[in-house]
Parts: sequence; C-alpha cells; structure tokens
Amino acid sequence: MTPSDGPAKDGLESAFRPEDDTAFRLAQLLLLLEVIHTNGWSAGLDRLGMLDFFAANPFLIVNEDDPAYKRLVLAGFAAKPITYASPGQRFATRRSRIQHDLSLLVSYELAKVEVSEGFRTFVITPKGISVSLELKSLYADSYRSSAEIIGSRLHRLSDKKLQENCRSWLRADPALLDLYGN
Repeated sequence: MTPSDGPAKDGLESAFRPEDDTAFRLAQLLLLLEVIHTNGWSAGLDRLGMLDFFAANPFLIVNEDDPAYKRLVLAGFAAKPITYASPGQRFATRRSRIQHDLSLLVSYELAKVEVSEGFRTFVITPKGISVSLELKSLYADSYRSSAEIIGSRLHRLSDKKLQENCRSWLRADPALLDLYGN
C-alpha cells in the first residue's frame, strides 16, 4: 500500500515501508549497479539479490568489532532496524521482487543484460549512470557507502561460500532458506 492508496479496508491506516515502493527499490538497485560498475565487479541475478539485500541491511554482516561498523553508523544506518519480520523473511520478500525490478530497469534502458565469463550479469547503462548520479540525498549516499562495504566483501566470495555465509548472516533455519530457493 502506498500513502496515496488511503486507508486499508478495515479502516486502519497501514504502515508505509519504503521497500514496498517500486520506485524506491529501483533507485536502490540503480545505486547498487553504479557501485558495482565503479568498482569493476560483476553480478548475476542471485549475487545481485544478495548484494542488494545486505547493502540495505549491512549489520547482518558487519558487527560492532568490525572497522566498517563506525562508517556505517556515521552514514546513517541503525544497528537495530525497526521491523517485525525476520531477516530470512525480509530476504525472501526482497529476492522475490528483484527480477521484476531489474526487468523494469532494463525496459527503462537504465540497465542491460550482458554475458560475462559465461554468466548473465546486469550492468548499468550510461543513461542509468546519469540518472543514478542525480540521486542526491543522505540515504543515497548512505546506501552507496554500504553497497561499497558489503560489495567489497561479497564480490570475492565464490557462489558456494556466498550461499553458506548467507545462511549464517540471515540466522535462518537452513530448511526455511531452502524453501526460498537458496
């Protein structure tokens, strides 16, 4: 439900969550693709989904003892986000939307699909870079910082190691993540 949808059927106002808004998710993905491009990384659909989720939820990976912790706090991230869903549930929800969101970015010519080392990857287009650079806000800067920190860690991991770490970071029952397709 978006703020313009009005009250819910039961007469109660539903809480608006930015991640439920398509434009917000597209902007985040565009920022992530910009960071990936800037750093010369590549990412297929699954890896991009993990990067996207953990960049928005960096404290699932970064703990207080980590040198990047202060940088994330100063960038505006809260170590204890306000949410009722478990990390595994939030990950599954976000993962279910990423293919749709990437399809929209491709249709708007802000991203394109390429083949790199035999794998399908998503890359930002020059038009996408131009639009991404216009995203100037405290949140955009914070998300870029988080994407840089998380991306620098995740891009070095093999797919198998990334899957293993993902289970640990989400603190989820392995059977539950298998249901989500991980």
